[in-house]
Amino acid sequence: MVYNLNPYDINTAFESVVAQYCGSKYAISVDSCTNALLLCFSYSFRDVKKPVVTLPKRTYVGVAQAVLNAGGKIKWNDWGWEGFYDLYPYRIIDCARYFCKDMYKKIVALQPQLICLSFHWTKGLKIGKAGMILTDDKDAAYQLRKMRYDGRTERVHPRDDKFVRGFHCYLSPELAARGLLLMQNPKDVYPDTEPYTYGDLSLQEIFK
Repeated sequence: MVYNLNPYDINTAFESVVAQYCGSKYAISVDSCTNALLLCFSYSFRDVKKPVVTLPKRTYVGVAQAVLNAGGKIKWNDWGWEGFYDLYPYRIIDCARYFCKDMYKKIVALQPQLICLSFHWTKGLKIGKAGMILTDDKDAAYQLRKMRYDGRTERVHPRDDKFVRGFHCYLSPELAARGLLLMQNPKDVYPDTEPYTYGDLSLQEIFK
C-alpha cells in the first residue's frame, strides 16, 4: 500500500493544535522564537523608512539581534517585565517565557497582534529548537508562512511560484511531530522556571 502523505501535514496539524489551545485564528511554526521575531519585524518594517523598536534593556540578546537583522534600530527602556512584553510601537509581543491556554485572547485587546513563542528545551513546552507566531491577521499569516520558507509558497513548485523576501526558518516535521505528542495532554499553564538573569544589553557596543 502506498500512502500519499506530505511530511509538512504534520506541521499544519501542530499549528492547528497550538492555535486552538492559545485561542488564535492562525499559528505559524518556525525554528525558533528569535526567527519568529525576525519574521515579524521584517513584515512590520516593510513600509517604514527608519524603523525604531523600543526594547527593555534586560532581555534575551536574540531579540535585539532580530531588530538589527530586520533593518531596524533600537531604543532602550528601563522597564521591568515578566512573561512577555510589547515591542513598541509595533504590534509584536515577545512571549518566549509565557505559554498557557487561551493566552492569545488574554493578551490581545482590540487589534490583532503578532505573538512570538519559544518551544526551546528550557521553556515550558520543551520541543527543542522551535517557535511559533500567533495571530488573527489573515494577511500576516499568509505572508509570514511564505517568508519562513525562503519566500516560497508551500506545496507550489518554484517555477510556478511568485516569491517574496524570505528566510530559511521553517520548523522541521520531526520537531512538529514531537510538539504534537507533547500537546496530546496539554497543561493549562506551562510554568516558567528559567531565572531572569539578563544583562544590560544597552551597554554592548554593537547595540549603541
